[in-house]
Amino acid sequence: MKIYEFTYLIHPDISREDINSLQNKIESFIKEEKGSIIKTNPPVKKRLAYLIKKNKEAFLTDLTFSLEPEKLNNLNKKIKSEKKILRYLIFKKKILKKKLLVPYKRKVKPKVKPKVKVELKEIEKKLEEILGE
Repeated sequence: MKIYEFTYLIHPDISREDINSLQNKIESFIKEEKGSIIKTNPPVKKRLAYLIKKNKEAFLTDLTFSLEPEKLNNLNKKIKSEKKILRYLIFKKKILKKKLLVPYKRKVKPKVKPKVKVELKEIEKKLEEILGE
C-alpha cells in the first residue's frame, strides 16, 4: 500500500452538515476500495486566487490515506461523480526515512608548542658556525 494525500475544494454554498456528510462519503469511497484513512483535517473557508466554476471562495480540506495503486482509478471515478467538489488533487506522499543522529565531532587541531623567542645574537652565532667564519 502507498500513502496518498487528497486535497480538495468544496462548493462554498453548502452547509456544515453537508460538508461533514461529503467527507464521510469520501472516506467510505476509500474504505470500499480497501484503503485506510490516516489523517483528516477540518475544512477551512478560503478566498480563492481566481474564479473556479464561478466561485470566489471555497472550503479547503485534505485527508491522508493508504491505498493500493491499482485501486486509485476506481477512487478517482467515484470522486469525479461528486458535484459538490470544485477541484481536487491526489498525490503520492514520500515517506521520509529518519536519519540516525550522529553527534557532531569537531576536528581537533594538533597542539603546537609555543616557540621560544630567539635573540639576534644567537642567530648570528649559528650563521657563523654554518658559514665557517
